[in-house]
Amino acid sequence: QVQLVESGGGLVQAGGSLRLSCAASGRTTSSYTMGWFRQAPGKEREFVARINRSGDSTNYADSVKGRFTISRDNPKNTVYLQMNGLKPEDTAVYYCAATLRLGHPTRQYEYDYWGQGAQVTVSS
Repeated sequence: QVQLVESGGGLVQAGGSLRLSCAASGRTTSSYTMGWFRQAPGKEREFVARINRSGDSTNYADSVKGRFTISRDNPKNTVYLQMNGLKPEDTAVYYCAATLRLGHPTRQYEYDYWGQGAQVTVSS
């Protein structure tokens, strides 16, 4: 089992940057495929990005491709989401998630462990 804690959220102006961190405890994160999801007010939670166990394979939602970068530091048991060129429509609670599934999981049900979420607000 693994416990996930997000940090790094906040308020930023459009065009700005933020970096979210997801610290894991318990079973080492190198065993897990890691993902980021987000949920805006009144909307369904949606996939943002995924990274495989070794960190050499990633995929992104079309809405963030070219602006966001997911990475991981396995010795530190931490996953990151670097967000550049932020837009007001990126405003949401961002969740870190972990799964033992291989491949390219992008759906909520494919992830077994979730953090509590970090608020990101982008002002226009």
